[in-house]
Amino acid sequence: MKLIIMDLDPPHLDPVTEKLKEMQEFFGLKVTGRLDKKTIEVMKKPRCGVPDVAAYSTFVDGPKWQTNKLTYRIENYTPDMSVAEVDDSIKRALKVWADVTPLRFTRIYSGTADIMISFATKEHGDFFPFNGPQGILAHAFPPSPGTGGDAHFDDDEVFTFHLPRDKCYDLFLVAAHEFGHSLGLSHSNVPGALMFPIYSFTDPERFSLPSDDITGIQSLYGPNEDTTTIRPSSAPMTPNVCDPNLILDAVTTLKGETMFFKDRFVWRKSPLRVEVTKHLIKNVWPDAPDNIDAAYEDPKKILFLFKGKQVWAFNSNSVEPGYPKPLSSFGLPASVTKVSAAVYDKTSGKTLLFFDTYYYSYNELMKRMDRGNPKRLEDGFPGVTREIAAAHLIGDKMYLFSGTKVYEFSSTRSSAAPALIRVLTKNYFLSC
Repeated sequence: MKLIIMDLDPPHLDPVTEKLKEMQEFFGLKVTGRLDKKTIEVMKKPRCGVPDVAAYSTFVDGPKWQTNKLTYRIENYTPDMSVAEVDDSIKRALKVWADVTPLRFTRIYSGTADIMISFATKEHGDFFPFNGPQGILAHAFPPSPGTGGDAHFDDDEVFTFHLPRDKCYDLFLVAAHEFGHSLGLSHSNVPGALMFPIYSFTDPERFSLPSDDITGIQSLYGPNEDTTTIRPSSAPMTPNVCDPNLILDAVTTLKGETMFFKDRFVWRKSPLRVEVTKHLIKNVWPDAPDNIDAAYEDPKKILFLFKGKQVWAFNSNSVEPGYPKPLSSFGLPASVTKVSAAVYDKTSGKTLLFFDTYYYSYNELMKRMDRGNPKRLEDGFPGVTREIAAAHLIGDKMYLFSGTKVYEFSSTRSSAAPALIRVLTKNYFLSC
């Protein structure tokens, strides 16, 4: 069973079909109202069961605290972490919101606080029982008297302190999400937003509140005027894949779909659909790095992702044993510090690995580099003089992404060099 983050949105009494349609629309799926394969895949991921309808959203009737000075109390602790680690995680999670608003949080050690924080299992007194390991992770109540603002964490789950481990969840990230609800935010439909209803690990040491969350919380409480204000425009943004000046990190085909990578995100395009769906990389491949350099699919349908001096291999969503490996596992010399693009050419049986203005030819059958490497980019692909940022193959055509241009070549053959057919923009593939 997959993790579900359950947040206490007001209940809806819509028919099941209507709820399925809302969920499909929220997650960018084809709206059918039927429990199809894609919908089931999303439902198995860490998510909240009630979809929202806006980029950022607040609870119905917009509940908010009527004071900017709030108190919190940690009632008990999880055995998964030390007391100091829990204290630090909670304090930093609240600071995420204090940094961008006038809200100030003071810890108390007895009595009733505005935000009461506890770890519990199963039925724990609020009529919203937890359901054991790998189920509901946590829930929080919007601002109101009584239990309003309180946040409960399922102690049947395993919480960690800044460690990305399988079936374990970073308490800082979970708490920061839940405290968004404690302050009046509902869910966001922007992948990458803290309030997006699917849990995804992000390095807490590098965490910065995304612009969508800043816009949402400042719509309730206004900006923080005590320091240099962090405004949405200066916060991490979800890349606009249709921006004509956007340089993609990597492109590859995978099991018939085309994947476009940028920062923490991957856009998936099926040949049977016009729409392009957006996902967090870690929600598709949990062990994959963000900000990859290159990607390609080999003849056995194994996906290779490159970042820096390492390469990861994935069979479906799972990383292959022994990975990540160094670039030298492909026979690349130490002078190659990263692979900027990669593509497997089924016509020649070779994988081309691009580095700077050169490329290497790797024989997939023999599992070794061809002789005569590296080759100059311009010698092998006339007309391309700048570094390749991404590459992929569709049918018998190879596409090299360089800057904002895409060069379409005939597929390489042992007896002839590829021929340049035309020059396109990347939006040619993205239905922008």
